[in-house]
Amino acid sequence: MRYVRHTLVTLLLVAPVLAVAQDAGQPTNSAPNNYTTIKDHFKLPEGRTWGSTSAVDIDKDGKSIWVAERCGSNSCLDRATGKMSDLPTVLKFDASGKLVKSFGAGLLIFPHGIHVDKDGNVWVTDGQDDAPVAARGAAGAGRGAAGAEAGRAAAPAAPAGPVGPRPGGTHGNQVFKFSPDGKVLLTLGKPAGAASPDYFYQPNDVITASNGDIFVAEGHGGGNNRVIKFDKTGKFIKEWGKLGTGPGEFDQPHALAFDSKGRLFVGDRNNNRVQVFDQDGKFIQEFTQFGRPSGIFIKNDILYVADSESGSVSRNHYGWQRGLRWGAVTDGKIIGFIPDPETGTNKDATPFGGTSAAEGIAVDKDGNLYGAEVGPKAVKKYVKK
Repeated sequence: MRYVRHTLVTLLLVAPVLAVAQDAGQPTNSAPNNYTTIKDHFKLPEGRTWGSTSAVDIDKDGKSIWVAERCGSNSCLDRATGKMSDLPTVLKFDASGKLVKSFGAGLLIFPHGIHVDKDGNVWVTDGQDDAPVAARGAAGAGRGAAGAEAGRAAAPAAPAGPVGPRPGGTHGNQVFKFSPDGKVLLTLGKPAGAASPDYFYQPNDVITASNGDIFVAEGHGGGNNRVIKFDKTGKFIKEWGKLGTGPGEFDQPHALAFDSKGRLFVGDRNNNRVQVFDQDGKFIQEFTQFGRPSGIFIKNDILYVADSESGSVSRNHYGWQRGLRWGAVTDGKIIGFIPDPETGTNKDATPFGGTSAAEGIAVDKDGNLYGAEVGPKAVKKYVKK
């Protein structure tokens, strides 16, 4: 009821802006699906299998695909030994699904968000650090451990305020800008993380504006819930947001996208909504009809949203089916939906125990969709029928 009350209050306060939004209380599970699923489009090297991935984007050529993958598991760090995997984590595939480039071995613990900028550079967020698990547990930040994406429901409560580097941490919680060939061009954040006003702790996603300004969404179940803005050199400009349910407040700001007007869309996952801001952080509107947004992508002012958690990890969004929804940013009407084939609609209220369907989503120049999956450990392609 807390979320429903908030939604009603928000509609009353900003009704002229949100008049186009659909009823947040009514699941949007019935839009047409005119796509066919291709499960094994992408070819990994022999002997390598997909790990969890939430990071997928389109190359500047409009057809090649970039994926950041978690080394065949849900982390590239073996926490028992403290050793990093020697597998490359950032992968580029051509339109046929052939792997044509890879890099990033030994650098990323938990690649989470990915963005290809207008120059073809590849930005990746690393959403965890290498602090010993015991130190994490003592500090109460269990959601930052290796199973974060797949097992959040069972994790201990995490802190709701600024969180500094964990004892023993030396690596992670940073944002990297790579050249298309894998050279590190810029690094944001202190190794192992930092508390506010420094950064980051659990950075989820990154995106750049047309002028080069950088926006990072931070907060994956613990610590700060905010969006941080930098100039193109990485100099801090401002931040906004805190833990909460009101306009401009967040609970897991999990994904970022821009529309043609330069408005910033934020997938506010644990609040089951997408919030819209100008680039100075001024709240414009929210959309609640796209489900529980793990990933968002905008192409030709159509907003595509990946819902991987409704009725399962969230424990608060029953009746909403997981899958991919899309609709115009102008009116927010859902015009298409690819349901998660694994779990149904939870009509019997039986909770599904983990994340499923895509967390990351991208759309190429031909309108093909791509879904990056954490729980099922896969990247799927969806082509129009």
